[in-house]
Amino acid sequence: MKVIVFGASGMVGQGVLRECLVASDVESVLSIGRRPTGKSDPKLTEVIHTDFSDLSPLRDQLTNYDACFFCLGVSSVGMNEPDYTRITYDFTLAAARLLSELNPNSTFIYVSGAGTDTSEKGRQMWARVKGKTENDVMALSPRGYAFRPGYIQPLHGVVSPHRWANRLYKVFGPAYPLLNKLFPKVTTTTENLGLAMLDVARTHPAKKILYSVDFNAR
Repeated sequence: MKVIVFGASGMVGQGVLRECLVASDVESVLSIGRRPTGKSDPKLTEVIHTDFSDLSPLRDQLTNYDACFFCLGVSSVGMNEPDYTRITYDFTLAAARLLSELNPNSTFIYVSGAGTDTSEKGRQMWARVKGKTENDVMALSPRGYAFRPGYIQPLHGVVSPHRWANRLYKVFGPAYPLLNKLFPKVTTTTENLGLAMLDVARTHPAKKILYSVDFNAR
């Protein structure tokens, strides 16, 4: 299996990339992001790209892939709706459209979030934008999926780009087994998230929107 990972320098993307690199049936991984991942692996090819609204310069490098794991995203805190939409919706759909053209039978997984609103009419701006993104990804591709994690505990050296978040994860890390037992529907790990993406790319389940409880049920 050949896969593309967008946003592999972020926390979720790091975890997904790690699972791709250790999976025996993944022969190659193309990482596309704003920054280098800092990883070195025979399977890994990295492309640094800054304008995710226009992927046409990468067109020739995106053919013959089996799956795309789109982990690029940003918090909505302090953002207005047009800017958040540009990053969350426009960037995702630019990738989904081009990849559905180049690799029509491939799997496209969009990392969304718990609480996303697919009615696109709710009060929370971020939930509406993510909901529209989910809807259009799945309308575009018969193998389009949305992953809706809640709390994600990083494992295997994965870190957040934000120092405050890393302090939080250090505090909650030892308590994660208890958190997962108490709140199994909204807690998962970077490992389970990455493994679940690979499982979906292999099996193409009928269920299109998956949650933490699904990621943990392997």
